[in-house]
Amino acid sequence: MADFRFASLGSGSKGNAWVVQAGRTTVMVDCGFGPREAARRLARLGLAAEDLDALLVTHEHGDHGRGVANLAAKARCPVWLSHGCHAMLEALGSAPISANILAGHAAFALGDLQVTPYPVPHDAREPVQFTFSDGARRFGLLTDAGHVTPHMEAVLDGCAALALECNHDVAMLQAGSYPVALRRRILGPFGHLDNAAAAALLARIAGAGLTHVVAAHLSAHNNAPELARAALAGALGCEDAWVGVADQETGLDWRDI
Repeated sequence: MADFRFASLGSGSKGNAWVVQAGRTTVMVDCGFGPREAARRLARLGLAAEDLDALLVTHEHGDHGRGVANLAAKARCPVWLSHGCHAMLEALGSAPISANILAGHAAFALGDLQVTPYPVPHDAREPVQFTFSDGARRFGLLTDAGHVTPHMEAVLDGCAALALECNHDVAMLQAGSYPVALRRRILGPFGHLDNAAAAALLARIAGAGLTHVVAAHLSAHNNAPELARAALAGALGCEDAWVGVADQETGLDWRDI
């Protein structure tokens, strides 16, 4: 069976990027880092920009989209994103030159990978997340959503590997120093998933073939790795240590699916 793996360059409010490989195909999801930082983080995974076959963008927020155009130009690879995301990046003056508009429900092939975008509720223009398949196994990525829809649950059901947003612990956020308006945005239906919401989703979609679960997009101020791990492990009935965490500084090393 061909290699199928994923990793993170970093996950959090200061910058996000994920890499997925199957066979001879390597794609990156988002790039919230500048050119030098992206190159440094790629090197940790044994990659250079020129190794990328495509970039996918979930939405236009700076921690996901600020570095896409520069990295795509360096890699000389196409970018796939929604019409709304492209329009927003264009308005910001940071749209990629080689852009392909994807439909929020239509799967497509990128080399040895089958990519399925799916729409999510988030305060962006036509935001999407993705699942990836090598034909036998699936990796599901969910990093920015205010709540879980039935369609999201159906798309992620039965994945062999999952990276799920655990942005905040509600009690920490409520007791913290964030302004009221920001707390309302995060807690709202187009904000971010908390630990308990991610755990509830995981309990509904985890199948017998699940090999990896990773907590992603943790807030540096309103969450802690041990809280996210405990929530997801509780949903699975496993040891906390089995659950991975993609953090802001070191990301997540390669995970073979």
